[in-house]
Amino acid sequence: MIPELISTFTNKNCYMYKLFLLDAYALIYRAYYAMIKSPRYNSKGVNTSAIMGFVNTLEEVLRKEAPTHIGVVFDPHGPTFRHKVYKQYKAQREETPEVIKESVPIIKSILEAYNIPIIEVPGFEADDVIGTLSKQADEMGIKTYMMTSDKDYYQLVTNNISIFKPKYGESGFLVMTPSMVKELYGISDAKQIIDLLALTGDSSDNIPGCPGIGPKTAQKLISEFGNVENLLNNTEKLKGSLKNKVESNSEQIRLSKFLATIVKDVSIKLDMDSLKKEEPNESKIMALFEELEFKNLIKRVLEKKDVTNRSNNENLKINDFHGDLFGFFPHQETGVEKKEILNRVKTTDHNYYLVDNEEERASLIGKFLKLDLFSFDTETTGTDPLSAEIVGLSLSATEKEAYYVPFPSNAQERASIIKEFKILFENNNSLKIGHNIKYDLLILSNYGINVKGLLFDTMVAHYLLQPEQRHGMDSLAEIYLNYQTIRIEELIGERGKNQKNMSDLTPEQVYEYACEDADITLRLKTIFEKELALKGLENLFYDIEMPLVRVLAYMESNGVRIDSNSLEEASKQFYMRLQDIESDIYKITGYEFNLSSPKQVGEALFDRLKISEKPKKTKTGMYVTSESVLESLKGKNPVVEKILFHRGLKKLLNTYVDALPAIINPITGKIHTSYNQTVTSTGRLSSSNPNLQNIPIRDQDGKEVRKAFIPDPDCKIFSADYSQIELRIMAHLSNDTNMIEDFVKGEDIHTATASKIYHKPINEVTKEERNRAKTANFGIIYGISVFGLAERLSVSRTEAKELIENYFSTYPDIRSYMDKSIEEAKEKGYVETILNRRRYLPDINSRNSIVRGYAERNAINAPIQGSAADIVKKAMIEIYRRFNENNLKSTMILQVHDELVFNVFKDEEDIVKKIVLEEMSGACKLSVPLVVECGWGANWLDAH
Repeated sequence: MIPELISTFTNKNCYMYKLFLLDAYALIYRAYYAMIKSPRYNSKGVNTSAIMGFVNTLEEVLRKEAPTHIGVVFDPHGPTFRHKVYKQYKAQREETPEVIKESVPIIKSILEAYNIPIIEVPGFEADDVIGTLSKQADEMGIKTYMMTSDKDYYQLVTNNISIFKPKYGESGFLVMTPSMVKELYGISDAKQIIDLLALTGDSSDNIPGCPGIGPKTAQKLISEFGNVENLLNNTEKLKGSLKNKVESNSEQIRLSKFLATIVKDVSIKLDMDSLKKEEPNESKIMALFEELEFKNLIKRVLEKKDVTNRSNNENLKINDFHGDLFGFFPHQETGVEKKEILNRVKTTDHNYYLVDNEEERASLIGKFLKLDLFSFDTETTGTDPLSAEIVGLSLSATEKEAYYVPFPSNAQERASIIKEFKILFENNNSLKIGHNIKYDLLILSNYGINVKGLLFDTMVAHYLLQPEQRHGMDSLAEIYLNYQTIRIEELIGERGKNQKNMSDLTPEQVYEYACEDADITLRLKTIFEKELALKGLENLFYDIEMPLVRVLAYMESNGVRIDSNSLEEASKQFYMRLQDIESDIYKITGYEFNLSSPKQVGEALFDRLKISEKPKKTKTGMYVTSESVLESLKGKNPVVEKILFHRGLKKLLNTYVDALPAIINPITGKIHTSYNQTVTSTGRLSSSNPNLQNIPIRDQDGKEVRKAFIPDPDCKIFSADYSQIELRIMAHLSNDTNMIEDFVKGEDIHTATASKIYHKPINEVTKEERNRAKTANFGIIYGISVFGLAERLSVSRTEAKELIENYFSTYPDIRSYMDKSIEEAKEKGYVETILNRRRYLPDINSRNSIVRGYAERNAINAPIQGSAADIVKKAMIEIYRRFNENNLKSTMILQVHDELVFNVFKDEEDIVKKIVLEEMSGACKLSVPLVVECGWGANWLDAH
């Protein structure tokens, strides 16, 4: 009790207060691990996953729950009172990931900017501090929400104290009340959570508990005896081994209860006035979010205020918070000194010109025709290059100097003026520089201009230099040039119905924005050109990535024809089958439920049908019904397989069958996927609208989608696919004699692997043994564990362990390659492909084994995946070149994984096949042959 505070509040309407106490580290860890497989890096190379996740959670609470009072509680540095009593307390925990250590000071800075109190008491954990404050609030009748994902807090809940718990694996929160806790654990009082932990222990905190007692036994004992003290005083009522376990571990049980008990008498007083929710300091938040590059948060948190109108923010320095914000991070060197205030067009000397008459255009073209290089950028009415109209063109050849040429809205006049620039862009003797230049090539091609000469794309250059980072011009200008560009939203407004189009603006409103783009691109080129040379990436850039830009533009322009009738028929069949599957599922379960609800699916499978004795649950107690879990339960009940079929069919319908006809271009009658050159960290191409990489290829339903990809009239589809390219690259990189021999002999690699692992002749290998060898072959590349292999093959861990050991005995140099890759990555901080593409691994030396494990698996796999990507790209470039040399009408239309797909005229079938097979098999000289499988058909399915 705290009399002075009680007296302060007893006469007030305490029931109107809504106090939130946040367990900082619990939320930070949750945010970090939620994104560990695909972390979020900003353009400076900073892993902002934990910070972003924490701020999003904080914002959701502030916005949706509107607390009247709030505080964030941190664990202190150093040991707590529990460590003094039991040295092994939390001793087994992994070292805190470096990213979390580095994120905490920044999160504290953000909280200070929000004017949210930070609470920390030396010697006591956050749960003790929150427990103490919650108790005091409870005594005042104040409604308190403890925000955490830690189950230890369940012991604290009362009618006034609830746990506000983030849902596991999804957005939203769960409010845990006493009744929910009691129901979840089968206890009569929430405080009995402590007694359960005293018996079962807690591996996350290294609380020992009583060996041999699990949750069910503990629940039964506490139900009978009420608490562990009463249990230990009445052990004569127990029998057999249970009696021996409890009696021989009585002191350990008492110790465990002490460790598990959250103390509620920490020497801290609840000061509601200091916890009152205050208005945030928007200037400080703006400065922090801009430095972190949280652009969406800037719009959301600061109510879409113009980021350039920052009040007094221009003079704010980042060390007004906790020193240099990124001084905490060992991010990669950029060779650029960080300055405090960003320059802008209004504060920088520049010469930007509006060129709006025929005489000035002629003079400009004549001037640029004499130059060896220039940068350019197109301003258009939209982001789709096939439908957007050009509004203007900017050019730059000297830093801080640029020209903008506006085009009239009349289509005929516009086309006439654009043609004036044809001679400039089709000049082979000048280097053309752009940022995402593929888009500009496509735009100009719409007006009959085929851009010639060498290319330099600053977006792709930065992708090679820093593949994990973002490559937008705005962020690159800030990092490398200490310059803040004019944002497009400053001209046309934020997204929505009131957003303008570039064609709605006058040339006077546009020209500085447009000139700036060309100018910044030119300046970035100067920096990136030097860095490419320093890092030995010139050949990869000029010989692979830049020629590939033209190839991708050509493929996107070609598009691919879709059989809408086929998809419409497939859609009807799929929906009928969905209904049949749903009917079958309801018959088996005995009732109807929402198959799209994981919660209801879990209840049907585990409560109703009881298909598993120990079903997996989330931390909130909800059953886990993920695909991997259901796959492992397929043999338990036929309903599981039907649910999996239902999910797969519905996803296929939504993503492809019903979606593809909707994106057919009305002018060309085809779909034109966009190939993304700067997205994946491995070097692989990705595609969007539609995403071709995710079309299923093995099941019959997925094949229906491929069947809908058809050739032009009087043409055929030709498909060419690398056979086991990643395993061949593994053989080459590891130089493993046995694997090389198998490939050189032309053996089926999986059968050959099984033959060696199981020590039997090739002709005696069973189908099951081959499948297991195949799983091992591909699993090893991706760093599969014994547990992972056992689960995938549905075998014991002992059998999986033996299989892996036999694998490495068979291919010993593969183990050596894997070890060497990890060691080199630890030394250099990156790994390289055959063609010197780099993958940076900042977590490779992490002291946290989980974090380090991901990096180590990438150290093994990235050179393999990246080399496969480089080989496919090289083949595409050479095929494109030879098609042009031979003036072929046939076209390359798709690239998916290791497969290339062509639309081929019948009189060109022989030469197309010859060129494709020669260039794909000869794209790279390895110690094993590159084998290409090919086929012809009336659609993609038949050809594949």
